Amino acid sequence: MISLTNPQESTAIAVVMVPLPMQGHLNPLLHLSAHLATRGIAVHYVSSATHNRQASQRFHGWNLSSSSSASSSHLHFHDLPFTSLPLPSPYRSPNSATTKFPSHHQASFDASTSQLLPHLSPILLSLSLSHRRVVLLHDSSMSFANAAASPNIESFSFHTSSAISNLFFLGKSELCQAKLISCFGEEFLDWVWQQRRIPIAVKGRIFNTCRSIEGEFLNQLSSETAWKGQRIFSIGPLNPILADRGRSDERCLKWLDRQPVASVVYVSFGTTATMTREQEKEIAAGLEESGERFIWVRREADRCNIFETEGEEEEEEDSALAELEERSKGRIVVVRGWAPQLQILAHPSTGGFLSHCGWNSCMEAMSNGVPILAWPIHSDQPTNTVLVTKILKVGMVVKEWSDKDEVVAAATVKDAVVKLMVGDEGREVRKKAREVGESLRAAVVDGGSSKEDFDEFVNYICRP
Repeated sequence: MISLTNPQESTAIAVVMVPLPMQGHLNPLLHLSAHLATRGIAVHYVSSATHNRQASQRFHGWNLSSSSSASSSHLHFHDLPFTSLPLPSPYRSPNSATTKFPSHHQASFDASTSQLLPHLSPILLSLSLSHRRVVLLHDSSMSFANAAASPNIESFSFHTSSAISNLFFLGKSELCQAKLISCFGEEFLDWVWQQRRIPIAVKGRIFNTCRSIEGEFLNQLSSETAWKGQRIFSIGPLNPILADRGRSDERCLKWLDRQPVASVVYVSFGTTATMTREQEKEIAAGLEESGERFIWVRREADRCNIFETEGEEEEEEDSALAELEERSKGRIVVVRGWAPQLQILAHPSTGGFLSHCGWNSCMEAMSNGVPILAWPIHSDQPTNTVLVTKILKVGMVVKEWSDKDEVVAAATVKDAVVKLMVGDEGREVRKKAREVGESLRAAVVDGGSSKEDFDEFVNYICRP
């Protein structure tokens, strides 16, 4: 975790954070907000009331509720009054594939640009009149040229995805030979290209990655013509490196406390994927047949508004999961809904992670030295899988992207788990994961590359 022993007051500087309204984008920008706030910098986190509430409730590793903490006293949430929109739910059918791009969020993406700007501009103007410098730090998917028009406002782009994924998106990655463009929804791609046609001069780009794992790709990005003159700050991992190792009242964490070291596989497919019932049955059978210990987060994809429900009943599924837990005799724990992922991955009993390979999950796993069983579903996940399994070799593939429309059989799930946890190949992967974890943790302390980049970024925005 990037930290500062003696925070300095920087009242002349204000930072305005503008996230894309989706969990995987809200979370890392809020982590960065907390890091900057510990430096005594006023940070203004701007989004809809719903998404601010979501980001706050799911934020682990920081004590934002404590009025005495440096981060809480300098971090301010701005709830913008978005007009109510018809926000569809994630598609769910036991007979249809649902492991595709979460296009049901597109209405929120559209609102984040069309409705946000009229409310963002007055905030920026007010801050620019009362501060020597205002830093607009926005998600790289978004552009706010008009909002950053004042002479004392500087823009920076924040990239929530890996460097290799950005190279792929620019058509520059030779390491990802497969045609992966289908991993994004067409409507989303159109929206991104529209955003990128808006001219905006950014001073630099911030990445939640580390030079020890992606230095080669960061160097390639810095040589891009479109990015010429823009400094790249690589400051990851942004997630806290938890010293507490997950002590909590959560049932799953209490259960972890009773398990042997590195004996548990954590299973979670993130917040934007809903498995078919057929696939869930195969996963359940594979986990049970492997004989290993598990924490399985069984949840559906987030709705656009996670606080709205439609009263869906899943008594049959809940009964089946309860029976699975009962048959396992304490070997399997099923979490229905949100799980404290950071604490689970930081726990010494966790020995593997069956994951969709979203970048936040990859960084959280790697920074804790936890090897990954890769099951990419959409977006940057296929390219992250290439990085994790073929380049860094801290993971193994369960489901190839080329088989994205196929149901993974229970036997495949079982074999992958056994191979990672007890096989010779898994032994090498586990060793490499520990080594990468050590390098990532070293990067965020004094003398580390991420700490130095973060210090340089803070010094730059706080310059006279």
